[in-house]
Amino acid sequence: MKGLLPVAATLVIALAGCGRSDPGLNQTGPEPELPGIRQTLVPPMRIARPIGWGDHTPTVPPGFTVNALATDLQIPRQMLVLPNGDILVAEGRGGKAPRLRPKDVIAGFIKKQGNTQVAGGNRITLLRDADNDGVPEIRSVFIDNLDAPYGLAFVDGSLYVAEQGALLRFPYQTGQTRITAPGQEVTRLPSRINHHWTKSLAASADGMTLYVGIGSNSNIGERGLAVEEERAVIWAIDRTTGARRTVATGIRNPTALAIEPQSSVLWAVVNERDEIGPQLVPDYLTSVREGAFYGWPYSYWGDNIDPRVRPLNPGLAARAVVPDYALGSHVAALGLSFARDGGFGGDFSHGAFVGQHGSWNRQDLSGYKVVWAPFTNGRPSGPPVDFVTGFLTEDGRARGRPVGVVFDPARRILLVADDLSNTVWRIAPRR
Repeated sequence: MKGLLPVAATLVIALAGCGRSDPGLNQTGPEPELPGIRQTLVPPMRIARPIGWGDHTPTVPPGFTVNALATDLQIPRQMLVLPNGDILVAEGRGGKAPRLRPKDVIAGFIKKQGNTQVAGGNRITLLRDADNDGVPEIRSVFIDNLDAPYGLAFVDGSLYVAEQGALLRFPYQTGQTRITAPGQEVTRLPSRINHHWTKSLAASADGMTLYVGIGSNSNIGERGLAVEEERAVIWAIDRTTGARRTVATGIRNPTALAIEPQSSVLWAVVNERDEIGPQLVPDYLTSVREGAFYGWPYSYWGDNIDPRVRPLNPGLAARAVVPDYALGSHVAALGLSFARDGGFGGDFSHGAFVGQHGSWNRQDLSGYKVVWAPFTNGRPSGPPVDFVTGFLTEDGRARGRPVGVVFDPARRILLVADDLSNTVWRIAPRR
């Protein structure tokens, strides 16, 4: 079987020439253009093969600088800035869902060609750059022996970590560089199969509620809907008791959560479904509405029916809410952070930074950058703007792939986790 994989992958790519997108379609903003379904026997697949940064760095807007704050990490994912300015970086690799179809095996082989070969750290690393010069004075393993940590939050003296199977609480003392005490389990998280293993995390504005994003166990329910119980949902968890309720459903893979600072409303970036064309379905940024159903698996972008799902549920699809803001198809949005306290000023005062990990199932690559979505009065108010680019070379090789992003208003910096080069990039206004 192993010897056949490269041949099969080559065949997939050769058969997937129809996977190119129409550059005339606008697939960002509140009203993306949606083409007809283009389901194929073999879905289009292409990976940007790693090349490394060498002497290069990411490209940032005029007036900004960029440098590597940390390198040689072990698959950095999401990040958190503590009140004293210390930076926490969650590192790890989870999942290991069984492969049920030949396509799963082939796709797994192809995607592996574009990922880091470093083993996941299953840990949290602390970086301390007290003088904000871009060179950490301290780097330490903050918490070790975790199970694929991803989401991070800090509330009232406690650090919360969303592993792939549990939400944990750790006591924290200001300035400490290592925690050795075991985490206290706040609640278990759905971990059966874990096709989408990442568990995103955000605290409410008042700190009383912890929101956890839980992705689906499949692309569009091909494993059977029985394994999708409490998947493709966002939970609200009482951080003191562990009691939880389901806030939103049908939200296929909410990979990052954040509170919009002007409205205190929860927002999410969401990865949508695959295999119905290079421009279906747009990944999106949306406010999370109490009790809302976002369509998965029966429909997309509102009530657009996905004919692959059996049995159909047109009644449920008819009440699916339309997301707020499209980011483009297959960009794989994994990071979300809002500017606070005036952000960088000027055009980057109010809005959201979104890390786009990059596509694999279309022939022309999409994503592989960090974009800025401008907001006015707590709502998106214009097209996305490229903020950090250069992750792809002109010939389609990958220097890096952005994941989590975090804006630090106290130091006026943006941090970007790059899980291909295993780097945390620091972007700051030029002094």
